[in-house]
Order: sequence, then structure tokens, then C-alpha cells
Amino acid sequence: MKQLLFGVFENAQSNDSGTATWRHPDNERIHFDSLEYWVNIAKICETGGIDWLFLADAWGWSEIDDVRPAICDVEALDLPRLDPSIVIAALLQSTKRLGLVITGSTLVEAPYSFVRRMATLDHLSKGRIGWNIVTTGTADTAADAFGQARVEHDERYKMAEDFIELSYKLFEGAWQPDAVERDRLGRYSDPEKVHRVFHEGPFFKCDGYGNSHYSPQGTPVLFQAGSSPRGLQFAGKHGECIFVSGDDTSIVAEQTRKIRAEAVLNGRDPYKDIKVICAFSCVVGDTKHQAYEKHQEILKHQNLDVAAASYAMFTGLDLSKYEPETKIKDLKTELSKTQILRFGDASVGEVLGNWHANGVRPEPFIGTPEQISDAMSYMAKAADLDGFMFTPMSQPSSTIDFVSKVLPIMRGNQVNTPNSKIQLLRQKLMGSLLPYLAESHPGASYRHLKSKNLK
Repeated sequence: MKQLLFGVFENAQSNDSGTATWRHPDNERIHFDSLEYWVNIAKICETGGIDWLFLADAWGWSEIDDVRPAICDVEALDLPRLDPSIVIAALLQSTKRLGLVITGSTLVEAPYSFVRRMATLDHLSKGRIGWNIVTTGTADTAADAFGQARVEHDERYKMAEDFIELSYKLFEGAWQPDAVERDRLGRYSDPEKVHRVFHEGPFFKCDGYGNSHYSPQGTPVLFQAGSSPRGLQFAGKHGECIFVSGDDTSIVAEQTRKIRAEAVLNGRDPYKDIKVICAFSCVVGDTKHQAYEKHQEILKHQNLDVAAASYAMFTGLDLSKYEPETKIKDLKTELSKTQILRFGDASVGEVLGNWHANGVRPEPFIGTPEQISDAMSYMAKAADLDGFMFTPMSQPSSTIDFVSKVLPIMRGNQVNTPNSKIQLLRQKLMGSLLPYLAESHPGASYRHLKSKNLK
């Protein structure tokens, strides 16, 4: 079996994935506002052989009929949060090899300042940064908070196209990779290799010079998820590590096939230029029964009333208003369509039950390390996957179980050690010789332009 990639999903708040398990006595994420918590998680990931630590993010919150349910505050469902870019910045000195991936919204961020922030992190990390591109699933409440007009689902992808085009100009074209010379007897940078950026798009405009010089990777590694037709088109064009999710291997395999097909349509290699990563969760025990009991122990600490409010946060849909037998595929939303499509032909009642247990996570693999490894290996082969992103149910115990018991089996007991060769994140994940965007990637077309006015 090919060498798989492994990441760990995290969130800078007390809960994640649309669940509320903060009451569990082993769950230390209630201390998400403590630097010690994050340093510990990062060290567990790095010493355990994880390729990247992924920080999700959202700007919005749950509302039902324009009212935020009280359960959201009672269970810390959606707020409060921390800024993931600052959390990641705080982890740079305590990590050396671990990739660090930050979620950035094309709905509410300003491209010019966002690019500087990401380039800064890429410089200081020596090329270990990834950008998870989101159009913002909680778009309506986020737009209200920023004083913006609400933007429909497909229109947000048009906005994302404009955002990322300007980002490429700033990441790749504003400063050539060798523009900075630092020659004390000559010059600091070559003016012939510093270019003015001009962008006049439907949503974003820019006329000026890039605030940061070319970073070790240029553009950070691009992560993206999206199951809607528009989301798949965007992923096939821009994404490098693309997330899929689902409980049914055949559904995951179909998502993978569509992503690779979109890559081909955009002139990209469906395997060299694209890595398909599947979200997964697991509960590990010495026996399957022990793992099952551990899972039930986690679930019993979650309030049953959370599910409807949580699902509304991601989709804007209040499932409590529908008959339990209503098919979820018949409902419409302008928020996250992924959280409708992933459930296929399921009923509203089935979705609520699943959501209470898992939120946005797929059903966890429950069993011994060997059973979980076998299930993951089967899914990787059957769904043509390049890796997995582990979504822990209780931190740090879930991640410790995975990296100490399951991952060594999946890695063939060849876990990364402190003596492992340090690679920039793109080289590590994409297997490329150079740390930059592949020549087939649309962002590469903005690199090394000789014109003084980059348009």
C-alpha cells in the first residue's frame, strides 16, 4: 500500500465538529485558551509522526429564525473562539517538522493583509504552513457581524476565485524568489525583481507592492473541502490537499473520483498534483467491547439538545421543524451544502441521530488498533485515498491513542523521529522536489513575471 499522509484536526474553542463533549473529564480542550494546551497537542503530533496539525475556524454562530439558542452558550457550541493564526504563531518555536495549517475565509478576510500574515508565518516556520481555503459555511451570521451583505453559496465561490487570484499575484508575483539579496556591500533587494501588483476584480482590488517578500513555499500548501458541484470545481482547480468525508466507502470513492476528474479538466495530474484526504475518527480499546464502552462514555456527556442548534449553525436548517421521515436531500440551503450531500438518502430523523453522535465527523472506527488499521487500510484502497485527517473526540487522549497505537501500524512502525529529514510542507505532502506550486497549478502562472506591473 502506498505511503499515506496523516493530519490531526483541531479547533481553537472548547468544542469542535458540531458536538459538545467538553464535559467529559478527560477532555482538556476546555483549556483551549491556554498556550500550554496547544504546545502539548503540537508535541504529541510531532513526536507521534503526524504530518500536519490543522486548525479549523469559523466567524459565524448558530441561529434559528434569527435567534441564537441559549443552548449554544450553555454548551459552548460555537463561541468563544481564538484566532487560529495566532495560535499557530505561538507554536512555531516548539515545533520543527510539524506542518501547521490555518483556515482562512475568502468571505471576510482582506487578501492584501491575509497574504502578509500567511507569508510571515511561512517565513518564520521555514516553510511549514498550509492554508485551508473556506468560503465560510456560517456565512450569514459572519456577514452580519462584519456589516456585509449576505452572499449566496455559488456567489461565494465566485468571490473565492477573485480572492485567490489576487492572492496568487501577491504570493507568487510581487517579489521574485531571489529578489532579496541582503548584501551589506551592495543592496538589500533587486528593484528589477520587485513588482507592482494591480488587480481589478469583481470583489477585490489592489494597486501596490507586496508587503512581504517571497516565502520558502511562495504560496502556502492549499487545503480545501467542498462536496457541492461548485465546491468540487474549485477544489479541482486550486486545491492540493482536498478533504472528503463520509460513512459509506462508495460515497467517499465517488467524491475522490470527481475531484481527480476535475483536476484533469484543469490540466493537472490527478495524483501528483492532488492528494485526497479523508476525515476519520476512531475510539481505540484493547478489545472492541472496551472501545465501544469508551465511546458510549464520551457520548453520555453530551447534551441531546445540542444537535438541532449545531446542524443549524452549519446549514441554516432547523431540522426540528421537519417530519423525521423527510429526506435530507430534499432540503435546500445557501450555507454548507456538504452537510446535506454527505448524508445521501438519509431521513431528517436519521441525520439528527447521527449528528448528535458525530457532528461533522464521520462515524468513528471502534475497535482494537489492528481492527481500526484494517478498516482504514481498506477504505484507503477502496476509495483511492492519499491520507486521513484524524478528528479526535476527546483531547488529548484520543490523539495519544491514535498516534501511539494505530499510527505505528499504519506507518509500518516507521514513525518519524527527531532525526528525520526536515522537509518543507509541500515537499512532504506532495512528494515534490521543490517546495513551490507545481507548474501545472494556476497559481504558478503568476510566478517570475518580468513586467513591472503585474496584472
